[in-house]
Amino acid sequence: MQQLTHLKEDVKVWRGLSGRVQELLALLELVQDEDDQAMGEEIAAEVEKLSAELYGLEFRQLFSRPYDTKDAILAIHAGAGGTESQDWAEMLLRMYLRWAEQHNYQTELLESMPGEEAGIKSATVSIAGPYAYGYLRSERGVHRLVRLSPFDAAHRRHTSFALVEVMPDIEDAVQIEINPDDLRIDVFRSAGAGGQNVQKNATAVRITHVPTSIVATCQNERSQLQNRQMAMKVLRARLFALEEARREEERAKLKGKHVSAGWGNQIRSYVLHPYHMVKDLRTGHETGNTAAVLDGDLDPFMRAYLESTINEARGD
Repeated sequence: MQQLTHLKEDVKVWRGLSGRVQELLALLELVQDEDDQAMGEEIAAEVEKLSAELYGLEFRQLFSRPYDTKDAILAIHAGAGGTESQDWAEMLLRMYLRWAEQHNYQTELLESMPGEEAGIKSATVSIAGPYAYGYLRSERGVHRLVRLSPFDAAHRRHTSFALVEVMPDIEDAVQIEINPDDLRIDVFRSAGAGGQNVQKNATAVRITHVPTSIVATCQNERSQLQNRQMAMKVLRARLFALEEARREEERAKLKGKHVSAGWGNQIRSYVLHPYHMVKDLRTGHETGNTAAVLDGDLDPFMRAYLESTINEARGD
């Protein structure tokens, strides 16, 4: 029933767009007959608006995988490099939250571990909205930052790395079997800024899946039960992503091409010195407007990646 409702909504949007095009064509004939300049300008503005909507709909046609319509769970981990990488991880978190805000998606910070001096060591956020996973799966991998360090007294250039994980929220779509005997569950006090913000009770939950060593943590809900439920949700998503990665690697080997899922898979470079450039190393798409990208303007990079995966699947 959910799939049927989703398809009906898609058909309704396309039919609505088609109807508006027909209305504009009829108005255009009137303008040509009456030479109404004001109405012509109004039609031109509506055509531009329709073109933008069509672009967005065409973008969605790139989402061809089974879980592209689902919500997403996004995790960011600072790489080696201490404060530099931890600050970079926090910049990435802000970038994705701004992107989600621009798309009117709902976000919930499930877990965040602050850095020693600045930034974050890691963070996990839930992003809910149509095609959230379809968009964000293009962001999975290592992101590299080159800049003059604000933490270096000599103001030298530093290179920082952060790993971005993206998983579909498949809680209602796929049944992941988890043996309770394989889980180690720890409870602890949530990290806070001190004073009234420090939890007096142990409400934060960390769940470790012993066979795979996968860890899921949640500390932002008010009760231990809520944190446990959210941590299990993240754990299911991580286990699903692990199984999908294994299948992708097997398929790649059958094609004669080995694809590593390791830390070294750098996908994008963000250069703030000696010049400004953001470049995706998989597609070659780039822009000099680094400020816009770091403020959430990611759709051009996502579209380039999605188009490249479709072309690769077709053998183009």
